[in-house]
Amino acid sequence: MLIGSQGLLPLAPLLETLHARPDVHLWDFPTLFWWNASDPAIHAGIWAGVTLSVLALAGAWPRVCILLLLPLYLSYAVACRDFLSFQWDNLLLECGFLALALPRDRRAAWIHLLFRLLLLKLYWESGIAKWQSHLHDWHDGSAMTFYYETAPLPTWIAWHAHHLPAWWHHFESRAVLLVELVVPLLIFGPRAARLFAFAVFTGFQILNIATANYGFFCYITLALHLFLLDERDLVRMRAALLGWWPRPPPAASGTSFWTRAHALRMPRRAGAVALCTFFLGASLIEGIRRFADAPGFRKATTPLREIYAPFRLVNTYHLFGHITRSRTEPEFQTFREGTWTAHDLRFKPGAEDRAPPFVAPHQPRVDFRLWFYGLGSRRGTPRYVRTLIDRLCEAPDTVQSLFSGELPRAPQAVRVAFWTYHFSSAEERKRTGAYWTRARAGASPPNRCAESAGARSKMAPP
Repeated sequence: MLIGSQGLLPLAPLLETLHARPDVHLWDFPTLFWWNASDPAIHAGIWAGVTLSVLALAGAWPRVCILLLLPLYLSYAVACRDFLSFQWDNLLLECGFLALALPRDRRAAWIHLLFRLLLLKLYWESGIAKWQSHLHDWHDGSAMTFYYETAPLPTWIAWHAHHLPAWWHHFESRAVLLVELVVPLLIFGPRAARLFAFAVFTGFQILNIATANYGFFCYITLALHLFLLDERDLVRMRAALLGWWPRPPPAASGTSFWTRAHALRMPRRAGAVALCTFFLGASLIEGIRRFADAPGFRKATTPLREIYAPFRLVNTYHLFGHITRSRTEPEFQTFREGTWTAHDLRFKPGAEDRAPPFVAPHQPRVDFRLWFYGLGSRRGTPRYVRTLIDRLCEAPDTVQSLFSGELPRAPQAVRVAFWTYHFSSAEERKRTGAYWTRARAGASPPNRCAESAGARSKMAPP
């Protein structure tokens, strides 16, 4: 669907182009599919990832599984380009990188410290991005007035949250700044401070889960919150919430193969120092480059960054630096026998009376990415949209799973209509049952399906 031979961003043609360029190497495009981008290879990688994930979850050689999963997920993140370029994809890779150092048979305060630092980065850097917003919408309290209505994939609860009083939206806009800029300072405090931060952060993420769909982001963040707890807190939590869960296997004994093999590894302290030095240094470099106006620093650190940046092991986070104030949605329409027919995607706003669904932790990548297309439609048409139009014309079966209704087999033309969406008022919903109201905002020129793909690629919204 995404990068296969019938996908929206086929990988094989891109790799053929990259292989022909002497200045591009595997380091620039780090993916295991560099050598084989066939459909069977892509499918085999998916099944390998599922198998390794299940084994790791079951406690079977988790470190080995994570060591194999890291390059595998990076391979898909690089190969899928637009579709796996979200901040939580980077967060998953960064968590996996640190998880390689998590022991099962002893405590390791230093790796817990690095996970807390990652949690600090996630919240604090997002807070800095909001503080630096050119719209000043988090300062004046207007951000949350628009957030629920313009979130990429809201839930039906967002409709109710949107209609809360204006004073509440102003309050929660400023409260988010406190949650992301002040509360993170408690991450390295005593137990009471960390428990308070745990409660605030967890409540914050539960609200995010309730009102919008961000794939696995909120869930992996909730997992990071566990590093704020002491051993006794985890024991109590397990007893209260997970008493039915089977206990993990006992820690390896001193005579196990892995324990004996440990003597061949780098000494623990040296490895800890190396990992901490790299993680702290790279995090500092990334943070300054992202949030500080320091062109000299950027130039000086570029050669060093080129060594580690392609692997996405250390990242910056800037979630919702400013909030979009309007919602423009693309709608794909086919023409047949004198009639244009609209085709709703499964998880995007379509018919006004369709309730926004809960889909997380699944992330419908195409639906989510099309939100960005709606925002920037006047700047041109991305390649994956042009390919989707080609598929609607020539091979609708390959994209049928994206749409909630049946696609026509042989349309005469395809176009993209644009609609501006707003949540309906309470009165409108009571009267009509609609969650949305919408108004036409233009359309692309019709693309006749008999035309060549090259001619169709010239499509641009009005």
